[in-house]
Amino acid sequence: MSEYLLEMRDVCKSFPGVKALDHVQLRLRPGKVHALMGENGAGKSTLMKCMFGIYKMDEGTVLMDGEEVHIKDPMDALNHGIAMVHQELQPIPARTIGENIFLGRYPLKKFLGFFPVVDHKKMYEDTEKLMKKVRMDFDPKRKLGELSISQMQSVEIAKAVSANCRVLILDEPTSSLTQNEVDALFRIVEDLKEDGVAIVYISHKMDEILRISDEVTIMRDGQYIGTWDSSGLTTDFIITKMVGRELTNLYPERHNEPGEVVFEVKDFTSINPKSFRHASFSVRKGEILGVAGLVGAQRTELMEGIFGIRSRVSGTVSYRGKEMKIRRPKDAIDSGVAMLTEDRRGSGIMGVLSVADNISIASLNKYLDMGIVLNSKKIDELVETNRQKMNIKTPSGKTLIQSLSGGNQQKVLVGRWLANDPEVLILDEPTRGIDVGAKYEIYVIIEELARQGKSIIMISSEMGELIGMSDRIMVMCDGRVTGFIDGKDATQENIMALATQFE
Repeated sequence: MSEYLLEMRDVCKSFPGVKALDHVQLRLRPGKVHALMGENGAGKSTLMKCMFGIYKMDEGTVLMDGEEVHIKDPMDALNHGIAMVHQELQPIPARTIGENIFLGRYPLKKFLGFFPVVDHKKMYEDTEKLMKKVRMDFDPKRKLGELSISQMQSVEIAKAVSANCRVLILDEPTSSLTQNEVDALFRIVEDLKEDGVAIVYISHKMDEILRISDEVTIMRDGQYIGTWDSSGLTTDFIITKMVGRELTNLYPERHNEPGEVVFEVKDFTSINPKSFRHASFSVRKGEILGVAGLVGAQRTELMEGIFGIRSRVSGTVSYRGKEMKIRRPKDAIDSGVAMLTEDRRGSGIMGVLSVADNISIASLNKYLDMGIVLNSKKIDELVETNRQKMNIKTPSGKTLIQSLSGGNQQKVLVGRWLANDPEVLILDEPTRGIDVGAKYEIYVIIEELARQGKSIIMISSEMGELIGMSDRIMVMCDGRVTGFIDGKDATQENIMALATQFE
C-alpha cells in the first residue's frame, strides 16, 4: 500500500492563451490537512477541478492508494470518495437545505411497490442527523435562499461531509465565516482527520494555514514550487515562496489627504424592521471610511439601501449639500455613486461574457456613436487601459471572465466602476478570497483613488485591513451605527467593543 491516499503527478492543463498547470505534483496522506497555497492565478483551483473531474487533464496521472484512477466527472469523483466545497457557492436558493445537500443522490423509495420516488422523510431525517454531526442548528426544511452567505457556506461543507468522502477539498471555506463558525469548521476538520480523511485546504489566511495544516504545498504561475512540513514555517517564508520575492509591507504608504465633507447619509432606516435603522454618517473628499461589524450587523444591507437596491422608510443621501434622489441602482450610478458587490459570482461578474463586456457594461452609453452604435475601438481602448493600470492577467479582452482567477475578476469589476468615473465608491469586501499579492494591488488602487479625491467606503471583515487602510472606521452592530474611530487610534479591541454594543 502507498503511504499516500491520493497522488497527482505531472499534471498539465492549458486554456486558450494560458498554461494554467505545468507539471504540477500533489501528494495527500490520510488523516492530514494539506494546505495548497499560491497567488490568485497560481493554478490551485484549476488543479482541484482536475482532481474533482470538472476539468480534464491534458497530461498527468492521478493515483489512489497507489493505483491509477481516471476521474471522468464530479459524480465519478464522489464515487471515488473525493468531495469538494467550491470557493464560489452554487446554491439552489428556492429548494430546502435537505434538497441541496442530497442533490443528485436523493434517497429513494418505491411508490405502489414499483415506481422509485424521493423518500423525503428519510432525506430530512438524515439531514437533521448531519446538521447535529457538524454542529449546525438549521431546520432541514428551510429554504436555502433564506440563509446568509456564511450559512450557505456551512451547508456546503455539511454536504461534502455527508458524502462519506476519503478526500475533501476545501477551497476558501472560511472566506464568509465568522470566527465562531471558523472554530466550528476546524472542529469538523479534526473529526475528519481522526477518521483518516485527507483534506486539501486552500486559503489565503496565513493564521489559519499555520493553525490547521500538517503540510503545505506552494504553487506559483501554474508551477509546483515545493512541499514543506507546516511545523516551523513562518508567514514571511510562505509569502516569499508564493510571490517569488519578499513582500515587506502588507499595505501601501498612504498619501491621500481627506478634505471637506462631500457625501452625507442621514437617518437611513430600512423598510425591514430587523435591518438597518437611523444610520447617519458622512465621508470626506479623498477619505477612506472603513465599515466594521460582525455578521448580521447589516453593513451590506445599509450600503445596498444607499445604492437603491433595498427599500427604506426614511433617510436622505446628499452630495456636496444637494440631496440625491436614489430609488434604484441606475439613479445611484447617474449620480456618481458606484458599488462593488460582496458576492463576486452571484451579483458581480457575468461569467458567460468577456472581460471587455464586463468592464464596459456599466458605461456603454459613453461609447455610442450617434446614440445607437457601440464604438468597439473605444471599448477596446478602455479595456486595454484597465488591463495595464490594474495589471489584469488575461490573454485578451475577449477572454471569458469566468476563466480568470478571483483576484483578476475583482480587478475587472473595479475597472467596470472606474470607467464611470464615480465620485463615491462603495467597496463591499473588496479583497475577499484573493491572495496577498493581489490584495496589495487592490489596496494600491484604493489609495490612488482616494489620493485623486474620490470618497471611498470600504466594508471589510478583516480587522487588519480596516486598520491598515482606513482614515476613519464606522462600526455597526445589529443594524445601528455604534460609533466612529480615527484610523490612527483603531485597534481590534476598540472595534470589537463597538461591534458588540447590542441594545
